[in-house]
Amino acid sequence: MASAPRVVATLGRRAQLIDPRNGDIETDASSTESRSLLALAGNLLAEVSLPKMAAAFISLVIVPTVLVGLVPVIVTIWAQELSGGRPGVSGIGGIFVIAVLLTLAWVGGRPLLRAAERSFWSLNAMAIQPGYVACREALLHLSGRVAGHEASEEKQARVRRAAKALAGILICVVSLIIIRLVWPATHWVGTFNDLRTPHWLALTAIANAVVVGSAYLAVAGLAWGIADARMPQPRQLRRFRSKRELQRSWRIAHLSDIHVVGERYGFRLGSGRAGPRGNDALVDALSRLDELHRRQPLDAIVITGDLTDAGTSAEWAEMLDIFERFPRLEPLMVALPGNHDVNIVDRANPARLDLPTSPKKRLREVRTVSALAAIQGMHVNVMDGQRQFVGETIDRALAPRARDIVAFADEGSRRRAKSIDQVWTSLFPMVRAPARPDGLGIIALNSNAETHFSFTNALGLVQLEHMHALEAALEQYPRAFWVIALHHHIVEHPKLGHALAERVGTTLINGNWFTRQLFRFGDRAVVMHGHRHIDWMGECGGLKILSAPSATMPSTGHDDVYFYIHTIGVDATGRIALATPERVEVLAP
Repeated sequence: MASAPRVVATLGRRAQLIDPRNGDIETDASSTESRSLLALAGNLLAEVSLPKMAAAFISLVIVPTVLVGLVPVIVTIWAQELSGGRPGVSGIGGIFVIAVLLTLAWVGGRPLLRAAERSFWSLNAMAIQPGYVACREALLHLSGRVAGHEASEEKQARVRRAAKALAGILICVVSLIIIRLVWPATHWVGTFNDLRTPHWLALTAIANAVVVGSAYLAVAGLAWGIADARMPQPRQLRRFRSKRELQRSWRIAHLSDIHVVGERYGFRLGSGRAGPRGNDALVDALSRLDELHRRQPLDAIVITGDLTDAGTSAEWAEMLDIFERFPRLEPLMVALPGNHDVNIVDRANPARLDLPTSPKKRLREVRTVSALAAIQGMHVNVMDGQRQFVGETIDRALAPRARDIVAFADEGSRRRAKSIDQVWTSLFPMVRAPARPDGLGIIALNSNAETHFSFTNALGLVQLEHMHALEAALEQYPRAFWVIALHHHIVEHPKLGHALAERVGTTLINGNWFTRQLFRFGDRAVVMHGHRHIDWMGECGGLKILSAPSATMPSTGHDDVYFYIHTIGVDATGRIALATPERVEVLAP
């Protein structure tokens, strides 16, 4: 990849030995393009705050594990007390114990069960599904090497299917072995006396949770592997329609990963000195887009995440200032958050992590919400969470919470963090409804996983609730056509050469499941995403997928910077179709 041009700085007639505008080795401290992830991991282990990591591990893993494992023990204790089956307790003491347990069950039973349920799915998202994905991607990486660069697309697809099925079988076998090893330490039926030994009870709960999680993974992993192997494999899109073949069409500019920085000479985290400085490339991209829009109007501009480089206030301010210079483009924009917008804990220190109780993650989300409202608040809607239909505009939906948002940004108090969390979750998916019943709409998802560590910031997850809301929006407009936009890639691109660490570290954990859910909408939907900076246009099971390069940094495998304007239309059969895209070159500084 080409490095940024070096500038010889002069001060009067004397040349400087080091030009700070060119950066230095510290600029590349967290660059995945200049340094391997293994080297980055080594530095992180040396710099990470061990007390914070321990606290985060306890709150994110140990506590959910104990909650899951305690459920059968507590339930059986409660059942025995309720039925009078516990020996040694009678009279007033027994009545008192039963009364206390009944009160706890009445007041706290439902919240406790919900907490256990949330804990299980938290463990599923943090360890169970990622475990399967890591195994699958490792085998896919190995299968790509076995198949070879010269293998036909059909052979590669067969090898990928076999690798996915094998991943499911291996996960199932390993999970059964873990169950066999841990089973002697489990204890499923509790007694009142067990409550007197909390240390033993905690260890038992962990053993129970390991067995529960392993049993789930044994069944689910095998099911996932079979489903992934049976699903159609992604293929390069080789044929585009001519515009004359389309009954009607829309021009959509697809930008992604613009990574706005907050300084004139700032470098991006991922690229370091290998990428451009400052935001001149974005200004050039928007200038070219503005001119093209003046000549031939665009219908929408979709920006699929990573609007900023680290989600700082200075970066959002720079981005909004740049967008304000192009007033004709702003009404067309539909943007969504990427992992760099919400999951980078500290731009200067990749080893830093946030505790789950810290308000800093919510602050990054508040900045994102405010920026998205400024960009598209008047022309993009949110889904009504209860009735599942396209509801109010972002501006109207946020109006009742405006005071809380401002107060939280000013105070950062934990007391207001819960309401801010509700604001964030209720904002997605965002919908730009079609102008007519058979028009084109845009659905923007938040695909970022809940992570508190910069090193794991790139993982993605599509929530089940968001999928249901997406389906409701599509059902509300049954004749419309759609762009479904998210940040993360939904399937691994069928290209060889991607490093295993990159495949595992940037994956959408439930991407294959999400793709299968979208198959039934393949006749009237196109998926747009970014994240990996890969220029790829393909299809999977008839679903068209458009992966965007970065609009400000050189694309993976290229030295030039560019983006595409896509022509999305409807063919004679009434199905969504793509015409040959228009590539727009950007002059990188």
